[in-house]
Amino acid sequence: MGPIHVMMWINIGVCLPLTILVICCLCCVVRRDQVPVIYYTNLLISNLIQMCTIIIIVAKPDDHETYMMSFVIYYFGVQASLYFKLCIALERCFFITRPLTDFMRQTRSSVLVCILVWALCVVSVPVAIVLRYFLRVLILILVPAFLFIICFAATLKALRAASTVSTEEKRRIVGTLVLLQLSYFLMILPAITELTFEFHPHDTVRDVVFILFLLSPFMDLILFFLMQKMPTDKRLAGLCCCSRCSSSSSL
Repeated sequence: MGPIHVMMWINIGVCLPLTILVICCLCCVVRRDQVPVIYYTNLLISNLIQMCTIIIIVAKPDDHETYMMSFVIYYFGVQASLYFKLCIALERCFFITRPLTDFMRQTRSSVLVCILVWALCVVSVPVAIVLRYFLRVLILILVPAFLFIICFAATLKALRAASTVSTEEKRRIVGTLVLLQLSYFLMILPAITELTFEFHPHDTVRDVVFILFLLSPFMDLILFFLMQKMPTDKRLAGLCCCSRCSSSSSL
């Protein structure tokens, strides 16, 4: 069993139940005004599609059509996951740069955006399989890379001017965007580039690229803690104030 298959089993045995657990937490615990819940839930659902498809890929069914269809569904889940990450990045960016423009955070608008993303994936995946190089480079490399960079640069530029946003919220937004950047440029982009152009003939390099790609769903789980308002934030701030007061009184 190669390292890629080991990573696939780790995804099935560890990341799959954790993803289901986080979805349950989103439905039962997290308030809707704390995180972009709809985008993040759809992101996790797209990851579930990938991991459920990995089960079929690892099992290697005798039916060749079922085996090949599982790769198409997996490609569909990958593209949907990437686009929902873009939705989260855009929502976080608009929260800083355009705080009065709340269309990305409204329930009706976000549901409409999610429906459009799923519809776009349904239409573009078969077309991308037929027009292999051109459309795959366009929808999975050029457009996402451009939008991720623009969102990150615009957010950093507008941080100082966003006086209505608290410092803790700014840190969470920047942390979310940094994590999304790492997930795309370090884990997703090398794998897509390798599948499209086949730059690395050596098996070791390919294994490292695809192992990093399979780690991407784990990075998405970290977003749950970065985007929400943790209840420990105020407690930590209170502890800092108490420690400062005690130190000043002792002096």
